[in-house]
Amino acid sequence: MRNVRQDVEMRMRRQPTMWDIAFAVKGTILPKIARHLILIALISVVAILASLEHPGIFAKFGSIPFTLIGIALSVFMSFRNNACYSRWWEGRHLWGELIIACRSLARQTAALDPDDRKQIIRGLCGFTAGLSARLRRNNEADAICLWCDIGPAAQGPNPTNAVLNSIGERCLRLVRSGSIDSIQYSVLDGQLSTLARIQGGCERILNTPVPFSYSLLLHRTAIVFCTTLPFAIAGSLGWWTLLPVLIVGYTFFGLDALGHQLEEPFSLAPNALPLYSLRRTVECEMMSILELAGTRDEGER
Repeated sequence: MRNVRQDVEMRMRRQPTMWDIAFAVKGTILPKIARHLILIALISVVAILASLEHPGIFAKFGSIPFTLIGIALSVFMSFRNNACYSRWWEGRHLWGELIIACRSLARQTAALDPDDRKQIIRGLCGFTAGLSARLRRNNEADAICLWCDIGPAAQGPNPTNAVLNSIGERCLRLVRSGSIDSIQYSVLDGQLSTLARIQGGCERILNTPVPFSYSLLLHRTAIVFCTTLPFAIAGSLGWWTLLPVLIVGYTFFGLDALGHQLEEPFSLAPNALPLYSLRRTVECEMMSILELAGTRDEGER
């Protein structure tokens, strides 16, 4: 239930108000970087006390090097966050395509026998549930079995793809039996190919993270910059040093932590994609199609 509740919160998040900007903590990046900010504040206090006790002790710490390093760090961090956001947006784009493909395939089965149509549409729900579980490292077979039975393939390395195989085999039997013609089969198979491509795209994002050394380099540089900055400005700002240092630390560490969350769009992080809500969208629409079809069939009788 915790995962479901968190997923719904992702979907329902609104634009921040002034109250949120001033006081919101839940759902923000602040809890992730609180320890970093506390560390920076303690170092700043040490630098301030040292400068007050021994005036001029940090006189050789100029502000020009920190200005240059800060600009370079901002540029590189922007590049990384853009790359991470691209991964997040591609994941959302793929799940949008998945919803469209499921709707299209369900519509294209309108002329099929009710039992065949039911099994194909339930298979789409099983595929969506399996993909959601696969992307979050959960048990795919358990998620799929709620909708369809794929037999021994449930114990294989890719149960989600096995669902598409079972739908494809059913469509092939229909064309061989004459229930659909080759043109109808090619249309249905095209949608299945789209779903397979979507699964492959999601797996590519899941299994290919941003290079570790790149993220580590930016993280280390941000820590070094923020921990040494107080010694450059403590002599001239005194206790006011805490204000710019904490603002800079919040910005750099916040962007770094946010990039890490966007890098993994299928996780349960506050800014990840709401996979459960997207999955439920497909399931509700597919079940609604079956219910409408059943009601229509009863009316025709």
